Amino acid sequence: MRYFLGFSYQGTSYHGWQIQPNAITVQEVLEDRMSKLLGNETKLVGAGRTDAGVHAKSMVAHFDAEIEDIDKFIYRLNSFLPQDIAVHSLQKMKPEAHARFDATERTYHYYINYQKDPFKTDLSWHWNYEALDINKMNQAADLLLKYDDFTSFARLHTDNKTNICDVRYAVWSEESGNLKFEITADRFLRNMVRSVVGTLVEVGKGKTSLAEFIDIIEKKDRKFAAASAPAHGLFLTHVAYPKDLYL
Repeated sequence: MRYFLGFSYQGTSYHGWQIQPNAITVQEVLEDRMSKLLGNETKLVGAGRTDAGVHAKSMVAHFDAEIEDIDKFIYRLNSFLPQDIAVHSLQKMKPEAHARFDATERTYHYYINYQKDPFKTDLSWHWNYEALDINKMNQAADLLLKYDDFTSFARLHTDNKTNICDVRYAVWSEESGNLKFEITADRFLRNMVRSVVGTLVEVGKGKTSLAEFIDIIEKKDRKFAAASAPAHGLFLTHVAYPKDLYL
């Protein structure tokens, strides 16, 4: 039986989602605990990859197994996992369902806080400078929806076959004096959201104009975009799938 596992994690202690040599990752920890719990080697296929230090409020991965009691399995797995990883759901799926390739859209949130807060140190970017111009940042963010080639915001030397993405939503909002950026697309390139945020912050600082932001996109060259925003402010918050894949 194929299952979709729904879970969250705080990425502070991990070198991203995907298994890597000589570095602890979320996938490695989950696969290890699930394999021991199920009594055989269990491999997970995630909805995407998150970089070192990036968090997930809602991540999805698929695997194949025979599980008699789903609620009991979730309870036992959570008891077996470290405190910074939590499983929320286990859904039976059609055998062809694929957590990565069948995802129709993904949503990320990025948080910036103006006030120094020890409880947000690993969960947001502390902006200890002049307040950013959120109106200008939203004007620039809206421009993202007019383009589909995001090479300028892609990490160099990756295995991407295409840098085409359908960005469907990109908006900054202010919550209790702090900023939140929400962006939704069918897919994202490696490091894309952090690169976009870093460049939008330059717009908010008044260092990059809207015309220059357009020019950065149209140059299709990573060297013209700003430095990436810190990883610890970024959260994967939602992954959507077609309803007909669920049993």
